[in-house]
Amino acid sequence: MKSVKVTNTGGPETLELENITLDKPIEGEVQIEHVSIGLNYIDTYHRSGLYPLKLPTGIGMEAAGIVKEIGPNVANFSVGDKIAYAAPPLGAYSSHRNYPAKNLVKVPDNIDLVEVASIMTKGLTTFYLLHKTYIPKEGETILFHAAAGGVGQIFCQWAKSLKLKIIGTVGSEEKIELAKKYGCDEVINYSKEDFAKKVMEITNGKGVSVVYDGVGKSTFDKSIECLKLRGTMVSFGNASGALDPIVVSKSLQPKGIYFVRPAMMQYLITREEIEEASNMLFKQISSGKVKIEIYKKYKLEEVIQAHKDLEGRKIIGPAVIIP
Repeated sequence: MKSVKVTNTGGPETLELENITLDKPIEGEVQIEHVSIGLNYIDTYHRSGLYPLKLPTGIGMEAAGIVKEIGPNVANFSVGDKIAYAAPPLGAYSSHRNYPAKNLVKVPDNIDLVEVASIMTKGLTTFYLLHKTYIPKEGETILFHAAAGGVGQIFCQWAKSLKLKIIGTVGSEEKIELAKKYGCDEVINYSKEDFAKKVMEITNGKGVSVVYDGVGKSTFDKSIECLKLRGTMVSFGNASGALDPIVVSKSLQPKGIYFVRPAMMQYLITREEIEEASNMLFKQISSGKVKIEIYKKYKLEEVIQAHKDLEGRKIIGPAVIIP
């Protein structure tokens, strides 16, 4: 059994792979043998210290695998069940672990465990963005940043199934066709064009009703420009860095903008919420409305390189670690 630990925050080199021995699962836990581990940009925030954690700590919040042992007072799960999760406690970067059963979901037999591990976080993020944080109506025009990225590929397919008009932004010319493939109606290369000006052209000067922005610092001001009167700014990530302090009188007040900074764990608190979100995700996958294409698979021993690739923007689409 192996697990990745973080004892000091910093760069990818701070990730340490060590041998472990697990005790039997305690009350409310199950022991899992991981088949696949999700690789997410938020993992770099935990490693670097941007999102402070008590050290030492495990890392990774998303994986899929098989239940190997059941702890006391665990209902609804049995040895051999296919399961997945995308919630703390951190520690998914491991071959085996003990984990609270209350955060697990059963994976339908027709869904591959490697695939589901790659999109649990991305898929549940898409669920809350589209069905909880801001619920767009059929035919509505929305803007999504980093449309060709891991979340973007899932989000745009899901949004297209809801019959939305999607304007996506990307950072390079080669990503334009990729974003269109996954559902974008219009794609803007924000490294070459003023995306706010282009959005206003596409919308005939009206602007969009909502911007979903996981990029952060570099796109915030222009995103505000894209919004129509009483539009909604959904800031859910920091890929380009954390937002500067917002001057309400400058950014929000002139157009009566609604600003929200959501996080997945705010929407997946109860058992009912976890099951609603995961069931809708599995339904999207089973129906073929959301198709998964694994971009790259890493070994657990390659975790440092995986994080280098993440931060170097070399991973285009869902990626996994195979223990």
